Amino acid sequence: MFERRDVLKAGLGAIAAGIVPPPSSAGTASQAAPPTVQKPTPFSRDMVVELARALAAKPYTPPRTDLPEPFANLSYEQFVGIKTKPDAAIWRHDNTGFSIEPLHRGHIFAAAVDIYVVENGAAARLPYEASRFDYGALNVPETLPNLSFSGFRVLHAQNGGAEAELAIFQGASFYRAVARGQNLGVTARGLSIRTADPRGEEFPAFRSFWIEKPALSDNALVIHALLDSPSVAGVYRFTLRPGEATLIDTELTLYPRTAVDHLGIAGFAGASLFTPLDRPRLDDWRPMVADINGIQMLSGQGEWLWRPVSNRESLQFSSFVDDNPQGFGSLIRQRDIDDYQDDQQHWERRPSLWVEPLGEWGEGALQLVEIPSESEINANIVAYWRPKTALVAGKETSFAYRQFWCWEPPTRPPLAIATRARSGRAPGAKLRRFIVVFSGDVLADPQRTTQLKAALTTSPGLATNIRTYLNPSAKSCRVAFDVDPAGENYCELRLVLQSDERPISETWLYRWTS
Repeated sequence: MFERRDVLKAGLGAIAAGIVPPPSSAGTASQAAPPTVQKPTPFSRDMVVELARALAAKPYTPPRTDLPEPFANLSYEQFVGIKTKPDAAIWRHDNTGFSIEPLHRGHIFAAAVDIYVVENGAAARLPYEASRFDYGALNVPETLPNLSFSGFRVLHAQNGGAEAELAIFQGASFYRAVARGQNLGVTARGLSIRTADPRGEEFPAFRSFWIEKPALSDNALVIHALLDSPSVAGVYRFTLRPGEATLIDTELTLYPRTAVDHLGIAGFAGASLFTPLDRPRLDDWRPMVADINGIQMLSGQGEWLWRPVSNRESLQFSSFVDDNPQGFGSLIRQRDIDDYQDDQQHWERRPSLWVEPLGEWGEGALQLVEIPSESEINANIVAYWRPKTALVAGKETSFAYRQFWCWEPPTRPPLAIATRARSGRAPGAKLRRFIVVFSGDVLADPQRTTQLKAALTTSPGLATNIRTYLNPSAKSCRVAFDVDPAGENYCELRLVLQSDERPISETWLYRWTS
């Protein structure tokens, strides 16, 4: 057993070396060595904690972004042409259930990240070796310096033994995961600071990762990470558990260098180029392009909220104030390819991401940012939990939460849900017409729908011509209504189905803008 003083000595030695240990010997592009690691040193989570504390006590130093030719100015096509060789994946032949592919630096992923492999209580740094990579059409020198990595990909053995992509950690504090049978979609953020703030956004970044070698029987992978930014250092522990849904438990502690009054926890981002609710601005053959259909929230008071997202013509902010939220996330509710008509991107296969806080988070707000976009590759929908209490310099703050990367969230409203919505110009007047479709078993129960009512409010503006069309055999109800904005350029809409003055649906929220 390693003693605590040995662990801290090894960790603080890395700090003294500027986080990045001395470079390994140069890699050779033509050599064909198997994956290797450097000499192990004692490891524990306490070591990463001490690294973060020591880092926060020092002035911020940006990560290395310098790259030699031919990697300094790679195009996107050149960068994605660099592949990790199959036999270069860590644990590929060790029957652990997981393997790790280190990812090359280049293009927008220029920052250096160090990767350590942890086994039997000791961590060994993964050296850069040219033999790990197939460089495609690039003309690569025979000898290369230590370049480190931009991140890594996690592969998991599926039924039958074939490996499939499970998660990817690459770029700033970004990471993505999928459930079985899905494509990559929404991106999670380890930490958000001043997102879309006039003072300018700060992008914290993971500087180092320690990946524990798993046992096959565990079916879990533990990853430790050291985060750094001009304002905050932090330590993270991710536990990945694959299955029908992929679970990622996140435990984090932040060590602020300075006060931070605009903080984002458990954030995520995705694309919404256009939907049936958007004003038609783009000439496109597809009826919808989006890997987020909307934001779901279960408030601390037990109210279920559903907010469709849109590609706006101007930057839009929305806040859903709450105390100790029970859950929130980005959902894909349109799972039919006919909703998208895209046989290449398959938006219907993107993951929903549901977040459940572990412990009490207190007062704050779920923040939604909708950013104008003209490209489906832009993550123009951003959301995160913003605590009411600011970070105080020198005061440690901890959070924990569980993510479900899934087809359907584990917790669903025991009510009818809003499955579709459309809007357009109403005939004969300067009104907007909306159609919202609710679905659920409750709508097939005549005792629950005898006094069905669509409770709708607008602010500002006026809602008129409100109609409900109940279809018990289809377990659905269509609500149609017109909105007169009364000369304003926006209206906040709130709609819930009621029976006998009690809600039988989730609350549908939307902001219409001119």
